[in-house]
Amino acid sequence: MPQDGGSAGAIDTSKPHPARIYDYLLGGKDNYDVDRRAADALAAAAPEVRIGVRANRDFMRRAVRFVVDSGVRQILDIGTGLPTTPNVHETAHEVAPDVRVAYVDNDPIVNAHADALLSRSGATSIILGDLRDPRAILDHPDVRAVIDFGRPVAVLLVAVVHFLTDEDDPAGIIATLRDALPDGSYLVLTHATGDFADRTAAQAVYSKASASLTLRPRAAVEGFFDGFDLLEPGLAQVPFWRPDSQPPPRSHEIGFYGGVARKNT
Repeated sequence: MPQDGGSAGAIDTSKPHPARIYDYLLGGKDNYDVDRRAADALAAAAPEVRIGVRANRDFMRRAVRFVVDSGVRQILDIGTGLPTTPNVHETAHEVAPDVRVAYVDNDPIVNAHADALLSRSGATSIILGDLRDPRAILDHPDVRAVIDFGRPVAVLLVAVVHFLTDEDDPAGIIATLRDALPDGSYLVLTHATGDFADRTAAQAVYSKASASLTLRPRAAVEGFFDGFDLLEPGLAQVPFWRPDSQPPPRSHEIGFYGGVARKNT
């Protein structure tokens, strides 16, 4: 899910990478010692981080099921990260097997792993692309081969926008994506926050990685949904967005906001 700050196509294993840190925290094996050390330092600085990333992943699955139940049959997942089963297309296909998914990430390691796992049916694709250039993503032929922007699309920005600095103009990037979507489309977004605890030490871990972490308060995250209608319960800590089971211990400390919104003009 997380993207790095480097150029697409350049593999750099000398620094911790957000996608590989995330993979390790989820219990994955697609990571290096440098990533594991960073993840352990992150967990020491923010003890709830392991339950936080799992809660974020669970939110993604609930949100995907919701948009597919609502009739959407196309998903554009930007900043997909290393494949973790069940992934977006697997979750979507549990509800409707005709859902088409285009994955985007700017890490070639993610691209290689995902490409090896994806179906060759034409219902999924993976491209190297960077959220900082949304127009290139929208116009990419491998995205267009899967996604018809004349019909509703669910755009997933899960645990990725907090790797954009204010200078990257995240609101402008999301507006570009929004303006390409027809009515009836959805935005699914999660974002790290420091609203519930001091996370200066956690930010310091990412300052040594390939992407810095920008924590934003609730009002700033809500602003990313401009032009969309936030659905109930609005922007919430991820364990409390339409939970389908008992939230995990320490849920009130989890520093991830999540929301799902619909485009209606």
